[in-house]
Amino acid sequence: QVQLVESGGGLVQAGGSLRISCAASGRTFSSHAMGWFRQAPGKEREFVAAISGSGSITYYGDSVKGRFTISRDNAKNTVYLQMNSLKPEDTAVYYCAARRGTVTTSDLYSYWGQGAQVTVSS
Repeated sequence: QVQLVESGGGLVQAGGSLRISCAASGRTFSSHAMGWFRQAPGKEREFVAAISGSGSITYYGDSVKGRFTISRDNAKNTVYLQMNSLKPEDTAVYYCAARRGTVTTSDLYSYWGQGAQVTVSS
C-alpha cells in the first residue's frame, strides 16, 4: 500500500510559478512510476506529467509541455511538479498518482493522493 500526500498548492498570478510536491509512504518508491493529473471544475481529469521510477523517462501533456517539469527524489520519497508561466486555464485540483512498474500517460495508476488546489488569477 502506498499513501500519497500532495502539498504546495495555492494562489498565484498568471505568469508566475509554483512547485507542488507529493510525498509517498513505503520503502519501494523507486519501483513506482509517478504521475500528475489535474481536474478543473466541470471538466474531465487530464494527464499532466509522468516520470519513471528511476527518473530517466518523463512525459508531458501537450498543454503543459515546455512550462512544467516533473522530477523526483527517491531518497526523499517525493515527486515534484515545477509549474512556470502559469495561465488561468491551469487552475485545477492537481493529483499525484503511483503505480508499480512502467510509466504511463494513461490514468491506470493504483494509488492516488487527495489533491492540491492550484488557482491562477488573471
